[in-house]
Amino acid sequence: MAVSWEDFLVQVQERGEYTTRREAERVTRAVLASLGAHLLGFERRELATELPAQCRPILLEVLPATSPLSPPDFVQAVAMLIEGATPETARWDTGAVLSTVADIAGKDLLHRVLTQLPPGYALLFGRSEMA
Repeated sequence: MAVSWEDFLVQVQERGEYTTRREAERVTRAVLASLGAHLLGFERRELATELPAQCRPILLEVLPATSPLSPPDFVQAVAMLIEGATPETARWDTGAVLSTVADIAGKDLLHRVLTQLPPGYALLFGRSEMA
């Protein structure tokens, strides 16, 4: 059974130790928009269907990135989307959201997603680097 938006946000809120659900939603939207810009084709659509329905437009309606970002540059891009964020807080936010995404996506889909991204992204998803 699919995870609800509320359950997804609860997981992000717990992992990120955010005081409000609104803060969890704010960082979730920023991280998913950044991720959606860096994924293509089938994996992006499949990931969108595995996540709560509210995640779909965030992942699918964003314009594709012009070039891939390294993990530190991805975190910096997330920081630019979150008011008051620093690279350190954005790294925390990214980990809270992407580790939740990884748990929902499962090993096979996560592996396919990671093959589209530059090396080092597995750590952002809370996983060791996959070979």
